[in-house]
Amino acid sequence: MSTKAKKNALRAGTITAGLTLMLLMSSPAFALTRDDGDDPGPGLSVMETLGLYVAAPIVSFLVIAGLVMIGSKSDKQTTS
Repeated sequence: MSTKAKKNALRAGTITAGLTLMLLMSSPAFALTRDDGDDPGPGLSVMETLGLYVAAPIVSFLVIAGLVMIGSKSDKQTTS
């Protein structure tokens, strides 16, 4: 095995071990116990979830893209 292949294997092993350790540390096993002052509140409905995580980002993207397009069109007209 060449030196380069050994280095690559060592690097891959290190990354895999680090990733495994991080995943084990962030596992939800400790999420079963409540902390003091923990008050989660009511959950979201399906429509609220879709609106918050799907519709709102799409609308935000379209508004920003529209503002950029308007700004670029007015810039082209003044320089011509």
